[in-house]
Amino acid sequence: MKQQRKGTQPRRSARKRNLGRYKSGLEKQCADLLAENGVKFDYEEREYILVDSFRYEGKYLKMTTKKKELSDRTGKVVLPIKYTPDFVDREERWVIETKGYTPSHHDFPMRWKLFLRYLMTNFENPPMVFIVRNKQQIEEAIKVIKDGLQG
Repeated sequence: MKQQRKGTQPRRSARKRNLGRYKSGLEKQCADLLAENGVKFDYEEREYILVDSFRYEGKYLKMTTKKKELSDRTGKVVLPIKYTPDFVDREERWVIETKGYTPSHHDFPMRWKLFLRYLMTNFENPPMVFIVRNKQQIEEAIKVIKDGLQG
């Protein structure tokens, strides 16, 4: 049995929150606010293929994590680049992406730009898009959505 030093508090581990099917507190908060405002949405149900898969027919050697030598990937299928936004209107009139902290090495900025390009190319009237980081921004996005859908 471990002895605690006098006067120190036991260390509390990070509390696990019950977020249901959501991956973050911000996503849950966004879903709750959308529902409270009567805005119908789909959560992570729509996947967009931004770049199709293809075969690279030139010589293609790739580094590997476990072996020291390169792996020959010539003629193998290169997987597609896909993007699944957090919240999408059922009629694709708007998209909300919630973003907390994003590390600098993260691929989100590139994927987001490809997604915007996809929307411009494939929609006659591209949907409204929002990236939100807090409750105030979520509320502002909902106001814009509701105003846009009424007008």
